[in-house]
Amino acid sequence: MDVLYLLIGVSVLAIVGVIALLLWAVRSGQYDDMEGPAWRVLMDDDAPRPTSSKRDSAAGERDAAGSRD
Repeated sequence: MDVLYLLIGVSVLAIVGVIALLLWAVRSGQYDDMEGPAWRVLMDDDAPRPTSSKRDSAAGERDAAGSRD
C-alpha cells in the first residue's frame, strides 16, 4: 500500500512537469506557425543564377580557337 502512495505522488509530479513544459512551449511561441514548416518542406529552393564559370570560359576559348583554324 505504501508503494501506491509513492506512485501517486510521482505521477502528480510528472503531470505538473508536463503541464509546465506545455505552458513554456506555448508562451515561447513554439506553436505559433504550424503550417509554415509543413509547406516549406514541399517548396523548392530558388536556384542561384549561374554566373560565369570555368565551363563557360572554357567554351569561349574553344570557340575562339576554332574560329582561328
